Amino acid sequence: MADIDARLANRILFGLVAGAVAGAIVLALGSRVPALLAGAQWLSTTLFDPLGQVFLRMLFFVVIPLVFASLANGVLQLGELTHLGPLAGRTFTLFFANMLIAVSLGLVMMNALQPGGRLDDETSTRLVQEYSGQAQKHVETSAARPGISPASVVDMFMPRNLFGAFVGNQRNVLGDVLPLILFAILVGAAGLGLPKERRDRLHHGLETVSELMTGIVRFALRLAPYAVPAMIFSVIVKVGFDIIVALGLFVVGCLFMLLLHLFGTMSLWLRYLAKRSPAQFFRDIKDVLITAFSTSSSSATLPAALAVARGRLGISPSTAGFVLPLGATMNMSGTALYEGCVVLFVAQVFGIHLDFAQQLTLVFLSVLSAVAVASIPGGSLPLIAGLLVAFGIPPEGIGIILGVDRILDMTRTMTNVGADLVTAAIVDSRQGAAALGTSPGS
Repeated sequence: MADIDARLANRILFGLVAGAVAGAIVLALGSRVPALLAGAQWLSTTLFDPLGQVFLRMLFFVVIPLVFASLANGVLQLGELTHLGPLAGRTFTLFFANMLIAVSLGLVMMNALQPGGRLDDETSTRLVQEYSGQAQKHVETSAARPGISPASVVDMFMPRNLFGAFVGNQRNVLGDVLPLILFAILVGAAGLGLPKERRDRLHHGLETVSELMTGIVRFALRLAPYAVPAMIFSVIVKVGFDIIVALGLFVVGCLFMLLLHLFGTMSLWLRYLAKRSPAQFFRDIKDVLITAFSTSSSSATLPAALAVARGRLGISPSTAGFVLPLGATMNMSGTALYEGCVVLFVAQVFGIHLDFAQQLTLVFLSVLSAVAVASIPGGSLPLIAGLLVAFGIPPEGIGIILGVDRILDMTRTMTNVGADLVTAAIVDSRQGAAALGTSPGS
């Protein structure tokens, strides 16, 4: 399956390049042959934009059931691990801290670099008008959005009509995702109180829903090699070269922060929490990192990670066997960083300002949604769409970043896997120290 997914991702990347080159050629010739540019814009509006919308709306279909089933099921699974005591406590604390730091680094970069804010006013206006009929309304009302207060937080997460918030309204097409997230967590927590047989049935039911929604995502991804070049061609012929520059800055910024988190933050963790040499540690796991980068799959890399953890790193089999499989599905620091960056990038492109309080909320939601991501290429797209909706940003904006997702997916998978191995090393050192009744490194 990893080879099939890699071929699909490569076709999407090739489609991006083909669409961008075709759009650039049309723009270059359009100054001399205005009829060519006008014809390309008409073709984009008539044919390419609807094709892109079919792809995007298949992703939008699954947002509500996928978010609900994934998060509720995740809470159920966490509850089953509480009996493991200190091992589970240390592991989940490091998982959360890892993802929290990663998202924060990504948002710092996005605020400093402002890649989506590099568009001039005219270009930004054209992009807003082309991408969503309601986009202009979002832009106009963003400045009038009420400030964050205890009462507004309650309204955001706990509306009077829960299901009315799910089904959408004139303000957005996907409803409000924040109440859905809270409701899913509450359902999972309540499910922990059920008798084991009924809890298992609930777990299997939620898992079935997640698998069904993942299947729909796979259907959508089969359209991606055709929809991505259509969408990028349409954007370029209508907006111009500025969007390519903004996208390039976004990619470079994300790559830098992913590598900084892996080799910077994780080196500090290794030095001060695991009492290991970062240079030697990364030399020992280089084969695993290469496998993660080439396959873009944490699951496909898991056997190699387990072998290296138990062999070269000397991590106890019990710790490696607990932390690494769990990390492959939950410890998604690279994914969390990427999701936060995408939301802020699309907001910048559409001229929608997210204040400090909203960005703090984005950090929290990026961590939650990263845990719920399906372990397939493109699995984060429905969750990103939900995050965009949660902050009043047109979800169609994810079409801008689809083509460059391949190289970023490879790098964030490498970051995810590397962080899993670092976490296993830290937990193992702490478990060993606790067993001896000493502090690590004493």
